[in-house]
Amino acid sequence: MLQRLKVSFFRKYYRFSSRQAWHAPDVHASAGALQLPTSAGPLRGHLYRGAKSEERPLIVYFHGGGWVIGDLQTHHAYCQALCDASGASLVAVDYRLAPEHRFPVAQDDCLAATQAIFESLSDFGPTNGGIVLAGDSAGGHLSLCTALAADDRLRPLIKGMVLTYPVVDHYSRPSLSYVECAKGQALTTDIMRWFWDSYLGDTDPEAAEAQKAFPLRSGALSTLPPAILCTAGRDPLRDEGMAMADALRDAGVAVEQEHYPDSEHGFACSMGPTNDYKAWLSRCADWIAKR
Repeated sequence: MLQRLKVSFFRKYYRFSSRQAWHAPDVHASAGALQLPTSAGPLRGHLYRGAKSEERPLIVYFHGGGWVIGDLQTHHAYCQALCDASGASLVAVDYRLAPEHRFPVAQDDCLAATQAIFESLSDFGPTNGGIVLAGDSAGGHLSLCTALAADDRLRPLIKGMVLTYPVVDHYSRPSLSYVECAKGQALTTDIMRWFWDSYLGDTDPEAAEAQKAFPLRSGALSTLPPAILCTAGRDPLRDEGMAMADALRDAGVAVEQEHYPDSEHGFACSMGPTNDYKAWLSRCADWIAKR
C-alpha cells in the first residue's frame, strides 16, 4: 500500500512540476497521438513533425523518470522543443512503467517500439532514412539498451544516440557522485536507489540475466553508433555518465561530451528553459542535423 501511494504521489508531482516549469498544453489534446504495434500489444506514442524532416533522421525519444514516474506529458514540452530546434520529426514512446511492469519490460517495449518504427518508417513522414535514439536519465539508459539489443537489420539504421545524463549502472557499484550529490537537489541518491529497486524488483543486480540492464558493463559497446552525452555537476549520476563516455571512446565509438558543472539532474528536460538547457538543446540540434 505504501509503495502504491509513493508511486502515485511522485507521478502526480512530476506531472505537476513539469507543467509549472514549461506551461505545456495537454499532450493528449495535441495532434500527433499514435499507437505503435508490438507483440505485447500497442504502445502509445506521440509524433512531432519537424520542419526539415526530409533532411534529418527520425528521433525516437524515451522519456526519463526512473522507469517509474515519467510519461508523454512530463516530456511534452521538451520533445516539442527538440523537434523545433533540430528540424527533425520525433516519436515519443510511452513504454510501460515499474513497479507494475518490472525489468525488462521497459527495455523490451522500447526495442519493440523502435522495431515497429523501423518496419514502417515512411508512415512517420519524410526523413533521410535514419533513426536517432534519444532520452534523458532512464530514457538515456533505454536508448543505450535498445541500441545494444538491435538486430542486424535495425542496427545500421540507428545513426546516433542523444544521451542526456543517462543511467548506466546500479547503485551497488556506487561512484563518488552518489556520495557527493546524495542530497540537496531534485534527484537524490535515495530516490535513485528507489527507482532501481522499483525497476529491478527481486532481480539480483549481479545475476547473469540482469546484466543487460547495465550498459556500462556491456562487452558490445563497439557495436554502438556515435553518441552525444551530457552530465551535470550536481547529479548522483554524474560520474557514471562520465565513465560511460570514456567506455564508449575506449570501444572506438565517436562521442561528443558536454558537462554542466553548475546544473543538477533534470536541468535539460524538467526544470524549464535555463541557460544550460538552451545550450544543451542547441548542441543536440546541431549534432542531429549532421547525422
